[in-house]
Amino acid sequence: GLVHKQASCGVEQALVHRKCRNVVGVEGNPCFKNCEYYFEQHTANHIINKGCRDERKFRGSLKICSKSIIFEPDDNIQPIIKIPLRDCISIKAPEDNEANNPFTRYVNLSCCIYVFNGRTEHLFQLDVAGKLGDVVQTLHQLYRASCLDKMGDQAAMITAILQSRLARTSFDKNRFQSISETLHMECKAEMVTPLVTNPGHVCVTDANLYFQPLNGYPKPVVQITLQNVRRIYKRRHGLMPLGLEVFCTENDLCSDIYLKFYNCQDRDELYFLIATYIENHITEHTAESYMLQWQRGHLSNYQYLLHLNNLADRSCNDLSQYPVFPWIIADYSSSVLDLTKPETFRDLSKPIGALNKERLDRLLTRYQEMPEPKFMYGSHYSSPGYVLFYLVRVAPEYMLCLQNGKFDHADRMFNSLAETWKNCLDGATDFKELIPEFYENDSSFLVNSLKLDLGKRQGGKMVEDVELPPWASGPDDFLQKSQEALESQYVSEHLHEWIDIIFGYKQKGSEAVAAHNVFHPLTYEGGVDLNSIMDPNEKVALLTQILEFGQTPKQLFTIPHPRRIIPKLKSLSRTSSHSVSITESPVSPNEESFEDLTEESITLAWNNIAKLKLDDQNCSFYLLFCPLFPDSTLKMFSKESKTIQRSVSFSNMALSSCLILPGDTTVISSSWDNHIYFYSVAFGRRQDILMGHDDAVSKICWRDGRLYSASWDSTVKVWHCVPGETLSNKKHHFELLAELEHDVSVNTINLNAANTMLASGTKEGTINVWDVTTAAVLHQLPCHSGTVFDAAFSPDSRHLLSTGEDCCFKVIDVQTGMLISSVTADEPQRCFRWDGNTILSGSQSGDLLIWDLLGGKVIERIKGHTGAVTSMWMNEQCNSVITGGEDKQIVFWKLQY
Repeated sequence: GLVHKQASCGVEQALVHRKCRNVVGVEGNPCFKNCEYYFEQHTANHIINKGCRDERKFRGSLKICSKSIIFEPDDNIQPIIKIPLRDCISIKAPEDNEANNPFTRYVNLSCCIYVFNGRTEHLFQLDVAGKLGDVVQTLHQLYRASCLDKMGDQAAMITAILQSRLARTSFDKNRFQSISETLHMECKAEMVTPLVTNPGHVCVTDANLYFQPLNGYPKPVVQITLQNVRRIYKRRHGLMPLGLEVFCTENDLCSDIYLKFYNCQDRDELYFLIATYIENHITEHTAESYMLQWQRGHLSNYQYLLHLNNLADRSCNDLSQYPVFPWIIADYSSSVLDLTKPETFRDLSKPIGALNKERLDRLLTRYQEMPEPKFMYGSHYSSPGYVLFYLVRVAPEYMLCLQNGKFDHADRMFNSLAETWKNCLDGATDFKELIPEFYENDSSFLVNSLKLDLGKRQGGKMVEDVELPPWASGPDDFLQKSQEALESQYVSEHLHEWIDIIFGYKQKGSEAVAAHNVFHPLTYEGGVDLNSIMDPNEKVALLTQILEFGQTPKQLFTIPHPRRIIPKLKSLSRTSSHSVSITESPVSPNEESFEDLTEESITLAWNNIAKLKLDDQNCSFYLLFCPLFPDSTLKMFSKESKTIQRSVSFSNMALSSCLILPGDTTVISSSWDNHIYFYSVAFGRRQDILMGHDDAVSKICWRDGRLYSASWDSTVKVWHCVPGETLSNKKHHFELLAELEHDVSVNTINLNAANTMLASGTKEGTINVWDVTTAAVLHQLPCHSGTVFDAAFSPDSRHLLSTGEDCCFKVIDVQTGMLISSVTADEPQRCFRWDGNTILSGSQSGDLLIWDLLGGKVIERIKGHTGAVTSMWMNEQCNSVITGGEDKQIVFWKLQY
């Protein structure tokens, strides 16, 4: 939020930032009408006592805004000067004899700032690239606008001045990154940051999104590569559907740019252009898809709330619609925070205003006696004032802008967590929730590191750092414990109740009344139609009132939100998730029957998968493998003697996969010659041939007496196989049970643990999920661009993970067929194993990668092969791994912990 994203442009930088700088200005009413357009910025000298013996010059930046002139000295010790235009008496250029001096440019401003009953005259020497007259003319125009009595008239004239300037300029095409870029669209827009909008020109090409601000600040051109865009949202701005926010990250709170357009058509056209470009790169998520990810454990509570805020038009660039997070902890007095006790937590089924029954009873009495339109609460749970209340120590410039250069009274500041929580419970008009910063990693908003003079409380104590509860050893520890509370089991079990209130079906209507969740009608989306108000002054006044009061998020759900699935959920506080990529391997070591196969031991193995090491111990088992093309032999390797025991050639074409049947007496191998071969280990000879396909057999699986074969002939076939008597010449008997038809070649298949579903991946990137019992396709999903290398169900069969030629991991919810997660790697991952939460993959470069699927990043990289890892096997205990690669090496791995 604002903690992470310091203001980059506008009036806010001209207020206070460092070393508690003073602001010299004129008092006024603190309100949202102080938001300004940022027209120009010039390097200048502020000249004091010109022509006198004690004449002084201070170098700095002179900012020309729509309602004020601001001078920010380079010297931090000097005060920042803010001069409201409407208080100016005269704004004039230098006299003729001064104007002829090429080294001097003056703007002389006399304004009604009375110091010791005198009038202050400010003299600035500007470094102006163009004509000084243009600068003075702009100031005169803005001065005339600021002197109009009615706010609507002021806004109309300022808008006219702005549009005139925009009409006289256009985007500088020399700013394109490449001369080969093709222009798709250009229009006028504004870059939005808290309390200031920066007008300029937007340009979209076939490769980039550009914004060129009129004032050239914070830089001449803001450029975003379309290929890096991950999310894009349409926004309401000032209650109008004119905003667009672009993110180049998947889970960050702050966007890369927030644009406001002057009409819906431009906004929608730009959205269409960007969305069309990125539709093949990312999946557009809905509230329902994020809900499914969260419910299944693929999103943390924090990430889910972040995404819901984004979908509900909440943005850290808009103080009137800042992201809202819940109070979680209700205990601010204990020395130890016990997250196992329900009483430690706030009741998430109720809004803040309903947590105290006595206060609620008083509010309900007033509500029942109130004429229409009725509302229970006279203030909102999220407003610009509340956001700045929490962030005053890191973003004092915003509060000073709203308060016209003054901080709030010291006793009303954010002094203590315990006091703030108590006031939210007992205060007659305090119903505020929290902001995301309380659950992030930057604790600077709790510390007065800028040494701001925030005043003295009634008891004589200065306002410094926020007072923390006894259970927190410091600001960082407080945030860490707050994060743990947010991700705790109690909150995971009850968070859906709070979502119902803020984003869901209890937000409006009779359900809102029953839940004691009714706010002023103007706070809801659609509560007022600004276009129907013809009087510009009434429109501006109403908009200002709404923006200052706060706005209810857009309603995302109209039915009760499902609760999170807890029993199968692993701890979200794990520092790492790991996974190995394994392709179907022709491996059958003799498993140690005494090893514990409990869920706890398997979980322990996956939690320690990063400790996978080369296994140099001599174990007594044989390894069967079929090398890649052009070697078409089946080989048996003894790890004990480290020698090849068997080498059998079935065909003059490559073998694609192999497996050993239960009992370790028969090996089945598939070939590119369309056949499947059966080989007797005991007798050392080929037993049988199944000629089952019209093209290469790409993958085989064996489950419960059934053989599943995938082929480039676009089919997957299911066979009932009765083994022949090995001591006689009787052949195997094959019965075709089902034929699963595809549109293109099938490259890989896998079954779930219960053998009721089969997943198939094709050469064109499609994943098909089949019901094995009925041979019916459940889902046909275009997941990858290019060949699907591997696919596997999670142990509980809820999810399906696939990897492909496009370097992506895709997670599918099996029940709905919805894509719920996508992680992009730097290179293709050829094979993998996973436990539903963690991935171990074999990469194109030969390394084994351990992935944090929730965070979408590699936690550990283990050096393995010198060529692509093409196959992987893991034992049932998940503590032994064997990999094979294009470097013709077989590597043995063992967990060592």
